[in-house]
Amino acid sequence: MSRPFKIEIAESEEELKKRLQTANLGNQKEKLIMLWWIKSGQVKEQKEIGKRLARDISTVTRWLQKYRNDGMSGLLEIKKAPGAKRKIHDAAITALQDELKTGKGFSSYGAIGEWLKKEHGLDIEYGTVYAWVRYRLGAKLKVPRPQSYKQDEELVSEFKKNSVSF
Repeated sequence: MSRPFKIEIAESEEELKKRLQTANLGNQKEKLIMLWWIKSGQVKEQKEIGKRLARDISTVTRWLQKYRNDGMSGLLEIKKAPGAKRKIHDAAITALQDELKTGKGFSSYGAIGEWLKKEHGLDIEYGTVYAWVRYRLGAKLKVPRPQSYKQDEELVSEFKKNSVSF
């Protein structure tokens, strides 16, 4: 024989309705609806909650246990995976930003990878370097346009002086 279904909901029906209206995640809405049904007396058994929500009874039991132990905040908590560790540490990122801000720049993303290896000892793939520099740092490789070695420097400087700037 199963144990009787008894749970005390601390929040009022109105508070649960307000939270339900402001909830923006489906999982949170299901949990709030479950609590509202229990508080308003619409359901009397866990099986009924499971059928209404189209969830297994074990899921409903786990949610109710979480509510008993941790309250509303524990029930509605959103867990986030920590993710992978960064391949480029903060000191290398700031040094790279400073290097990109200087006028000389890099000739290619491969050159940036070589610079990171030489300066910071980081062996990073081309795609990672490209993603960091282009999208996260928002920088573009700036290399001056090639100039002919046959140009006369005096004529070029004279042209710049005499040309009208807009």
